Amino acid sequence: MALSYKARRRWAVVILLLGLPIYILLATIVATAVVAWFDRPIFLLQLVIYVALGVLWIAPFKSIFLGVGQEDPDAPGLDQK
Repeated sequence: MALSYKARRRWAVVILLLGLPIYILLATIVATAVVAWFDRPIFLLQLVIYVALGVLWIAPFKSIFLGVGQEDPDAPGLDQK
């Protein structure tokens, strides 16, 4: 079932205000643990870990954020009466 434009905007705000800070805390813990396993790994490995965790959060929410910054496609235009 597809979400309406207004529902997607609301969920996008909830994800950004609540979900993203929680994910940042969890990703920091995971990244610190992974980096600690390797006893100060090389810079490129650290970079790969942090970039992967930075991009990974958006994957499940891509459909919610698509088109949210644009005008409501269901709203009547100014020229329509």
